[in-house]
Amino acid sequence: MDQTSDTHWIDQNGRAWKKRPAHETGALGRCPRCGEGHIFTGFLTVRDHCEVCGLDYSFADPADGPAVFVQLFACVPGVVFIVMLEIMARPGLWVHLAVGVPVLILTAILPLRPIKGWLIAAQFTTRAQEAGTAALWAKLHGGEPRG
Repeated sequence: MDQTSDTHWIDQNGRAWKKRPAHETGALGRCPRCGEGHIFTGFLTVRDHCEVCGLDYSFADPADGPAVFVQLFACVPGVVFIVMLEIMARPGLWVHLAVGVPVLILTAILPLRPIKGWLIAAQFTTRAQEAGTAALWAKLHGGEPRG
C-alpha cells in the first residue's frame, strides 16, 4: 500500500498524489489515489489497476454494500411512490408499467456504480481491510495466530 503524508499519497515510485475525499473520486468512478484513472472497466466490473498511477485494486471488496445502500435509500422511496400512485389514483396496469418500471430502474440500477465507486475509494482512503482472521491478528499484534 502507499505511504502517506497529511496532504498526499506517496506511491512505491515516490510520486506524490494529492489526497482527495472518497465521495469526490469514487462517486465519479475515478481512482482514489490519483483522481485521474478509472475504477471500472464496465458498468460494475472493477479494473485490476489504475491506468494512470498503477494503484492495484485488489484491496477493493465492497461486497453487498452498494446493493444494501440502493435498497435502503433508493428502492424504498421508489416503491413508496408506486404504492402511493395506486392508492391515490388507482390507475390501470399500463400506467404502473409505464411509470413504475422506469422508476424502479432509475432508483435501483443507476445508483449502483457511484455507490460502489464511493465504497472502494473509502476502503482506500481509510485503509480498510478484512478483520477477524488469524493471520491479520498475528500481523497486528506481532505474535502467533490465535485460534
